[in-house]
Amino acid sequence: MDSSFWIVVAGVLALVVARYAAVLLVRVFRARRLLLDAGVPLQSKALFWAAVVYTVSPVDLIPDPVYLDDVGVLLLALRALHSAAARSRADRGELKG
Repeated sequence: MDSSFWIVVAGVLALVVARYAAVLLVRVFRARRLLLDAGVPLQSKALFWAAVVYTVSPVDLIPDPVYLDDVGVLLLALRALHSAAARSRADRGELKG
């Protein structure tokens, strides 16, 4: 296989992962907006800001044509924010079911 083929494949994969990272960043911002009134502890809010700063930061664990570390950090932050909101709702007795 020609090296230009692998460059195209790597470029397409980088674009797909970058798009996924952008979608996750939007979801994290939406989740944070929903959690403003949920009584989520400061630690969870700090996790949100740390994930955002890490995602836009030029310093990464994996160099930035590969956004796997950014996607992983955003997924962890999103999961933590949702579980913190669920715990907060359960503590206030708002959980359905």
